Amino acid sequence: PMQRLADVVSSYFVPIVIVISILSFIFWYFIAELPFPLAMTMLISVLIIACPCALGIATPSAIMIGAGKGAQNGILVKSGEFLEKAHKITSIIFDKTGTLTKGEPSVTDVIALALNSTEKQILELAAIAEKGSEHPLGQAILKKAEEMKIKISKAISYKTIAGKGIKAAYKNKTILVGSRLLMKDNKIQINERENQIQKLENEGKTVVIVSYDKKIIGLIAIADTLKEFSKSAIKELKKMNKEIWMITGDNERTAKAIANQIGIDNVMAEVLPQDKAKKVKELQEKGRIVAAVGDGINDAPMLAQADVGIAVGAGTDIAKETGGIVLIKNDLRDVVTAIDLSRRTVSKMKQNLFWAFFYNVALIPVAAGALYPFGIMFNPIFAAIAMASSSITVVGNAMLLNTYKPRIS
Repeated sequence: PMQRLADVVSSYFVPIVIVISILSFIFWYFIAELPFPLAMTMLISVLIIACPCALGIATPSAIMIGAGKGAQNGILVKSGEFLEKAHKITSIIFDKTGTLTKGEPSVTDVIALALNSTEKQILELAAIAEKGSEHPLGQAILKKAEEMKIKISKAISYKTIAGKGIKAAYKNKTILVGSRLLMKDNKIQINERENQIQKLENEGKTVVIVSYDKKIIGLIAIADTLKEFSKSAIKELKKMNKEIWMITGDNERTAKAIANQIGIDNVMAEVLPQDKAKKVKELQEKGRIVAAVGDGINDAPMLAQADVGIAVGAGTDIAKETGGIVLIKNDLRDVVTAIDLSRRTVSKMKQNLFWAFFYNVALIPVAAGALYPFGIMFNPIFAAIAMASSSITVVGNAMLLNTYKPRIS
């Protein structure tokens, strides 16, 4: 956007300068009656000193060096537009699983609820339903089943219900593994077990309910560990006065417990994958400039909707393709660096545009002969030196970005 602004200014600036140079020639030759060579010298001096090359390179030079500095720090910026926009962000939405957490959850509790069921049977049925699942929670169940050396049979059919769980047919009976919503959709009552579920959720664990033949047989509690630098990144972003949100498909109780561990005050819980982009849009409609940080296939629409989509480098290809900024090192502190680098880069753009205009605005009157009555005349050679100096100043100022160091590391 800033480059487009410079282009618009140049489109007016160039014809104005040409008019000024012609008017200066007309004044000095026809009105002041100076010799033709002197009047022509003033015309040429104005044209040379006003050459808008510094104006043209003011923005690209800063963006090129800023993007290069980002790459050195493990931040891939796909477009100068994202680098320019990042410093304006007011709200940041973080996906939970795989972004704030490692995305490698493990089973912590298996609770048998039916009279004849055992922990092993619950895990076996859950693993049968989750066989072939790529969801982190499903992978955790399968891993636990393998650790217990449980033989996992093949179900007759599988059906994944996005954001709710999985449904499978086994021995002519139905296995349901998932959330309250899945149980509610299948008219299975969980009220009697609500206290047990809430107790686990208050510990920050995600509870998976296992039902077989339309009866709840057990609960599986799964916990995910926070990424190493999640807390420090959130703390620094708060210092920068950014509004932080966490978005997750988990129920509100579990989500808030995890958010409290990280230091996030705002939570969007029980959000289905297809609704994540809507949540981003809701904030945008309130006048916020929103960044979304995610890693999974389900996060891609959210990243596309956000003003700045930030993809975690260890995530899926579609998330990285959608995001305007990619964190190659999988380190959330780089979100802080990206925003801070954007601020510094935009600052350099503005400084460059100032210097580009300063040389032109200050020296065009001199080149046009404003000081000639005092015996001072601008030789075209010096006009060329001044014009080149403006370009050198702009490039040199942009190169100072190479001294940038991340504010958090």
